[in-house]
Amino acid sequence: MDYLEWLDYEVGGNSLLIWAGGAAVFVVVWLVLVLLRSQLGRRLGLLADRNRSLPLAIARRSVGCTKSWFLLLVALYVGSRLPSWPPAADAFFRRALEIGLLLQIGLWATTALAAFLKLKRERQLSEDPGTVAALDVLGFVLRVAVWAIILLVVLDNVGVNVTAMVAGLGIGGVAVALAAQNILGDLFASLSIVLDKPFVVGDFITVDDFLGTVENVGLKTTRLRSLSGEQLVFSNNDLLSSRLRNFGRMFERRVVFSIGVRYETRPDQLRRIPAMIREAVEAQDRVRFDRAHFQKHGEFALIFETVYYVLSPDYNLFMDIQQEIDLALHERFAKEGIRFAYPTQTLYVSETPKHDGSRPAALAASTGAVSGS
Repeated sequence: MDYLEWLDYEVGGNSLLIWAGGAAVFVVVWLVLVLLRSQLGRRLGLLADRNRSLPLAIARRSVGCTKSWFLLLVALYVGSRLPSWPPAADAFFRRALEIGLLLQIGLWATTALAAFLKLKRERQLSEDPGTVAALDVLGFVLRVAVWAIILLVVLDNVGVNVTAMVAGLGIGGVAVALAAQNILGDLFASLSIVLDKPFVVGDFITVDDFLGTVENVGLKTTRLRSLSGEQLVFSNNDLLSSRLRNFGRMFERRVVFSIGVRYETRPDQLRRIPAMIREAVEAQDRVRFDRAHFQKHGEFALIFETVYYVLSPDYNLFMDIQQEIDLALHERFAKEGIRFAYPTQTLYVSETPKHDGSRPAALAASTGAVSGS
């Protein structure tokens, strides 16, 4: 009996037996919570991989983000219920648990949100790239909103006057907005890009003299990958203020090209040229012929204009088709004796009038090539 009497010895208003019981409860609860987190995460992982379920995958990641400090805080609170405490200490434990729970709820919410948006982004990137930027912006806004709410609740829990703070933040927000006009302008421009969708990730666009494929639409900047390999970075506000050409929305390509023949070409040959051009164009695959006309008398050539459509936005396919048309016209013109024109000039030379008043005979007119085409 003497051996057990020391357990009744009181420390801080509680016997050693009570303290030992509280410590035992703390350890047991902490071990159970750690084991529960591990087993629950593993089972959810197996079910998510087996069923390929989005909710289960999100739940697994949320369980995985449960922090050890939160489990210790819960175990400490449960263990502290066995001893008796002064009112101030009891209120401290309760408030610490509430604040810890609020922070953990914020982590659960943001982790679940990030997991949902990441999985959704991976699926939408192949199905609808236009929604990827929208998901990024939406995720950022929702995360800010979640932590703003958590912060206000925590401050209210510790006794801060949240109403006065919100009013102060409103006034401060106006000052910040005036000081950060460019940043806010880019932010709202990114929302405009997301909602209006003038382009999406994967589109090939030109901005003034720059061109490239859209890689990322961020909150402040949009990044393009140019044909030569470097990354082009534009602020969203400047990008929307520029004239954009979106080749990613092209379904077919309208092609206009002109050729010139020499003025010495016979009229009957000129009448056959539009039919020759049409035949060369229609011989190609994935092409729709529109028109071919004797357009005008040029400075050194008779100009024929042709319009046709390539039924694909592929630039390499367009160049292959145009090459075949040009080769076919060269072959046909060679057979018909029709010559392409090139820049020439005719020079007339005459002598100075004689002193007796008679007019001199004009010298020979010479024609020479200035440059080839």
